Amino acid sequence: MSRFSARVLFALLAFSSLARAQNQADAASSAIVIAPDRPLAVEEAIALALQKSFNLRIQALSLENTRENVVIQEAVYDPTFTAGLTRSLTQAASTTNRLDGTASEGPRNDNTTARFGATLPRITATNGVVSINANVSRAGTNSTNSLLNPSYGNTVSATLNQPLMRDFGRQAALAAIQQAQLSLAIANIGYKSAVLGVIADTENAYYSLVAARQALRIRELTLEGARRLFDETSARRNSGVATDLDVLSAEVQVENGRRAVVQQEQTVRNAEERLLSLINVPTFEVRPGPVAFDTYREGAPNFAQSYKLARDFYPDTLTAEQLIKQAELNLDTARRNTKPDLNLQATLGYTARPTDVSYVETISNLPHDHGNNWSLNLNYTLPWGRRADQARYRQATNSLMSQKIRLEQVEQQLVVSVRTAVRAVETNRTAADIAAKATELAARQYDQQKARYDAGLSTSRVLLQFQDDLENARFNELSAQLALRQAVAELRRLEGTSLARFRVDLPK
Repeated sequence: MSRFSARVLFALLAFSSLARAQNQADAASSAIVIAPDRPLAVEEAIALALQKSFNLRIQALSLENTRENVVIQEAVYDPTFTAGLTRSLTQAASTTNRLDGTASEGPRNDNTTARFGATLPRITATNGVVSINANVSRAGTNSTNSLLNPSYGNTVSATLNQPLMRDFGRQAALAAIQQAQLSLAIANIGYKSAVLGVIADTENAYYSLVAARQALRIRELTLEGARRLFDETSARRNSGVATDLDVLSAEVQVENGRRAVVQQEQTVRNAEERLLSLINVPTFEVRPGPVAFDTYREGAPNFAQSYKLARDFYPDTLTAEQLIKQAELNLDTARRNTKPDLNLQATLGYTARPTDVSYVETISNLPHDHGNNWSLNLNYTLPWGRRADQARYRQATNSLMSQKIRLEQVEQQLVVSVRTAVRAVETNRTAADIAAKATELAARQYDQQKARYDAGLSTSRVLLQFQDDLENARFNELSAQLALRQAVAELRRLEGTSLARFRVDLPK
């Protein structure tokens, strides 16, 4: 199988697999329905976000362009074919010279030339280029001086263009392809980073919606308790046990509860629309169904393990490493460019004996009856002082040092980020456990105080204080649960483990 055929077959197979994967993703996401009565899992929200994200779709097209740029650079090694046909006729008005071999009319020339050529794939070892050219021609004239009329000719030549110093060698030949491949690697890493960002953003939006709806439920429970207290206080006033001030206090508590519910409903709608914008639904009129926190069962994270995962997977460090490789290639190119430019051009040609019979005969004459020619041409170029090339070499050196320093900086930032994320998970796990016990305590204290109030051993003001304490405890627990999920999402983003968790396959 030829190299071109193999490349076409590979492209078709790759396109087929990508199309099949895209169809599977579309089918999976189309099965997810956004409806108020249908529960929405965080995995489903992330699947929709990855499939419909505007940024990912744009970046995927950019990634494809970068991949095509590799093909463009590899095409330098593809052969190039040329062909041409020239037909010309010149007729002078009259003869002006007896030596023209014409008498009654001016000189007349009727010429036809067909040209064929091919530039062979670049020689990888030397970065040289070989081209082969051939032409057949027919020349007709009305001059009696012509020995052959018409005259058929055939010429074949081969030319080698070979750099000997500046652009000589395998590294010079492959530099453009290697740069394109590194750019593709960086684009893949950037796409991976964007995917991780979409997953983290969707997780945070989903959990924020969970927290907003649970906060609304807490507000509604508080409002229900305030209304019951208001009704009981009003009844007690009628029986002479409570005062008007007690009733007014309970009524104010009801109105404050109503205001808090209205404000929290707005927060819920904002959280819903933020999530809907990430999963890119056709309309914002639909509301997501029930959502819930997933249970965290992984225990306390280990810094050494988390850092190893992050160091091997973190997009910023991987990008910095690829940029160092690009800077090394640029430095190698700049180093070669400080050399003089010396180029060799060698040409060898054969010219068949002309004939007046046909094209076929002059072509058949070429192997055994021909003339020949050859030429060697050396071109040497050296700028005086080479100041510009030396300056570019120093710039390339500085760029490489800068990228290495940048990698050290990113690695240090990664250490800090992973430590912070690990501590955040540990802290919020503990905080969530403590907040849950605090909520249980506040609920028991409220029930106890409510029993005392029902027995006439406490006042509405004291009961309202315990109700506020219970509400605050519930909000503290909810805040700790949300912070724990957000910390876990950030740690998984740094580790790159959210890809495996949500079964996300990235293009290679």
